[in-house]
Amino acid sequence: MDYKAELVGCFGRPVAENPTGVMQEAAFAAAGLNWRYLTIEVGPENLRDAVQGVRAFGMRGINLTIPHKVAVIEYLDELNEAARLIGAVNTVVNRNGWLVGDNTDGKGFLRGVRTDAGFDPRGKRAVMLGAGGAARAIGTELLLAGAADLLVVNRSVERGETTVGHLRKGTGGPLRFERWDGTFTVPADTDLLVNATSIGLFPNVEAMPDVSLDRAPAKLLVCDAVFNPAVTGLLKLARSKGMPVLDGLSMLVYQGVIGFELWTGQRAPEAVMKKALQEALGALP
Repeated sequence: MDYKAELVGCFGRPVAENPTGVMQEAAFAAAGLNWRYLTIEVGPENLRDAVQGVRAFGMRGINLTIPHKVAVIEYLDELNEAARLIGAVNTVVNRNGWLVGDNTDGKGFLRGVRTDAGFDPRGKRAVMLGAGGAARAIGTELLLAGAADLLVVNRSVERGETTVGHLRKGTGGPLRFERWDGTFTVPADTDLLVNATSIGLFPNVEAMPDVSLDRAPAKLLVCDAVFNPAVTGLLKLARSKGMPVLDGLSMLVYQGVIGFELWTGQRAPEAVMKKALQEALGALP
């Protein structure tokens, strides 16, 4: 009898409301794997030691969330192409002590847009709110998928221009930056709006991005990377105008599916993962 459990987990601050472990442990159980997912609060001052702990404990991998997606890079041994291109890591795979950084955020988002929303970004015009690690991942995948135009909107000019420069260098795609000053009005020719900020994330559920959809077309697909709550203020606003929406659960599930497969080498039980996440957040249809 083998009682040894394989360990994976999440490092971040805050992490108490992050339901990824519920989804992953449901997947491990469904697959008959004796694996555990640990949700661990790690401050920036302890990140280096925490990553060393991954090696010391023989953890099979970790997820990174706010504020570690960029900072963790200097403590890793290797980055795959997606992580290098995006400049941020949300998933690490431990290959016998050699830590490889990956980024599944953008891939998870893109898969959700295509599979759950039936939307193909090729030739479409997109607006993205935010310029952090999630924005870099989403922006990279949208441009690689053939978006005709990407407008990055952010309150910090320095951060926004840095992100746009990074995306342009990595993808060569068509994109622009606009300072977010006051209420941002979504242009009438926009096909896709993505909130890649943490505005509206629990416990600040009443907060929402300062945007106006008054000029936006009725066919505008409104996506929110915030997964808790599943239906954010932005999505409620879009629904009130009859616009199609995609919640952050979609991105979270699909990036989790990719992570599961990277760690275990097995096909992920997608339906089990989605149901567990929906139940955890009270978002069952």
